[in-house]
Amino acid sequence: MQKSLAEIAKVVDGEVQGNPDKMISSAAPFDHATENDITFVAAPKFLKKMDSSKAGALIVPAGISQPGMNLVVVNNPLIAFTKVLELLYPFVPQKPGIHPTVVAGEQFVCGPNVSIGAFVAIADGVSLGENVEIHPNVVIGRDVTIGNQVLIYPNVTILERCRIGSRVIIHAGTVVGSDGFGFAPDKERWVKIPHKGTVRIDDDVEIGANNTIDRGTLGETWIQKGVKTDNLVHIAHNVTVGENSVFAAQVGVAGSTTLGKHTTVAGQVGISGHLKLGDNVTIGPQAGVAKEVSDNMVVSGSPEMPHQTWLRVQRIIPRLPEMKKQIQELSKKLDQLEKGKS
Repeated sequence: MQKSLAEIAKVVDGEVQGNPDKMISSAAPFDHATENDITFVAAPKFLKKMDSSKAGALIVPAGISQPGMNLVVVNNPLIAFTKVLELLYPFVPQKPGIHPTVVAGEQFVCGPNVSIGAFVAIADGVSLGENVEIHPNVVIGRDVTIGNQVLIYPNVTILERCRIGSRVIIHAGTVVGSDGFGFAPDKERWVKIPHKGTVRIDDDVEIGANNTIDRGTLGETWIQKGVKTDNLVHIAHNVTVGENSVFAAQVGVAGSTTLGKHTTVAGQVGISGHLKLGDNVTIGPQAGVAKEVSDNMVVSGSPEMPHQTWLRVQRIIPRLPEMKKQIQELSKKLDQLEKGKS
């Protein structure tokens, strides 16, 4: 889909420098963009290389100019670029309607303009809102409620009594409402603890591929509005994830932990159970969080510690063999001094 720079600038509320009639057919990374592509420039290292770009146009921050190049000047180049991607590569929905291979249970209800793909299984008492799109091979359990404008990709499983809000996206392979990992010791064996709670996912949440979100033992596991998770994230029973939090890939949160609003969790983080994390917390990659974290803290490492402390620790670790040798030498000298006194 081709668009002129003038059309693009209108969509992103930007100003064209150069040829407003320049036609753009695709988007590309900075280093690979060619004559028909648009890319964006935000990081200082790319600003320094602007004159070497072969892109047909660049989206740049306010205050930047480059004579002889086609620019779209905006306040936030990354946000503008996301709008351009949506413009050049519009989402193509499934055709409305229910595929003849769908199996739906009793008391199934749905709003208008629903699209349900092939081989979807829907249990009794399921309720779908309007403009819901469900891709093939999805399984929806008994008494599940799903809001409006929800997009569910193939092979997702949503088990009984879970509640999904509006404008939610759930990517392929995710399981919502599986039993939590709960077993009680009975002499030499383990007895399964029944998990009879639910999962609640609020509005404007996006769940990545192959996530597993366990139901509460009792009560609910709660993903609050605006949360975004990457692929391969595990959220255990009775966890609460605060509004507008983001998780990178391979994060695991153990049971009954509460994360505050605007929590940012980097990749491969493990968070222990029965903890409370404050608002605006940032957790660095591969950290192991074993105790409560206060509001606005940035922590890293395993066990977690303030990020600045962690940076100092990382500088010391490579020097430990040398420091050990120095300590041994000092110890020998101290022993010699002690012997000399006696």
